Amino acid sequence: MPSQLTMMPEPRKSALYDPSCRRCPRLARFLDTVAADHPTYWCKPVPPFGDRAARLVIVGLAPGMHGANASGRPFTGDYAGILLYQTLHDYGFASSAHSRSRDDVLTLDGCRITNAVKCLPPQNKPAPSEIGACNVYLRNELSSLTHSAVVLALGRIAHDAASRALDQPPSKFKFAHGARHSLQNGVILFHSYHCSRYNTNTRRLTPQMFRDVFDAIAVHLAESKAPRQ
Repeated sequence: MPSQLTMMPEPRKSALYDPSCRRCPRLARFLDTVAADHPTYWCKPVPPFGDRAARLVIVGLAPGMHGANASGRPFTGDYAGILLYQTLHDYGFASSAHSRSRDDVLTLDGCRITNAVKCLPPQNKPAPSEIGACNVYLRNELSSLTHSAVVLALGRIAHDAASRALDQPPSKFKFAHGARHSLQNGVILFHSYHCSRYNTNTRRLTPQMFRDVFDAIAVHLAESKAPRQ
């Protein structure tokens, strides 16, 4: 109903995720349409997945139509998740190389995955206002990171959203694959091209390029390892 789309309350200041959020009218309408066509799909905001005390938080763009929007877990059910979860498993962050559903036994250790926008956007292209509206959840999520923790932004939009959530103007740090930036609060921001089907098929991102980023992250986390707070 229209009132559900236009008169939603502001999220709680500490909220990391709201399964009933409908603050963005365009996204809410689109989810309703997709849910009607695919009644078994999740078709709600997709929650973060992984270790609540993670020292590595991976920020993607938004749920994919037949991936996270269907499964209810980030990067699960679509092509992008193949490389991501395989790599996380190889580096000891995931108990399995495959994420099949939100009800499987996969766990993440020291890592959490989230998105800049929690709802499926039409054509996988969220509007700036939608990215901004969802940034409060990302800000709350990243606010608990400890000194020397890592944020890995997958793509420029994720970089911009993560930068704002960390109180940094996106223009301060130029997005570039493999880049690393030290923030004033001690958090380290890493960049990678998104592990999408398009990027991997065109070789814009190869598995080795992705592993190179994780090599750098692993070295940093090993050198800065400290007891979790």
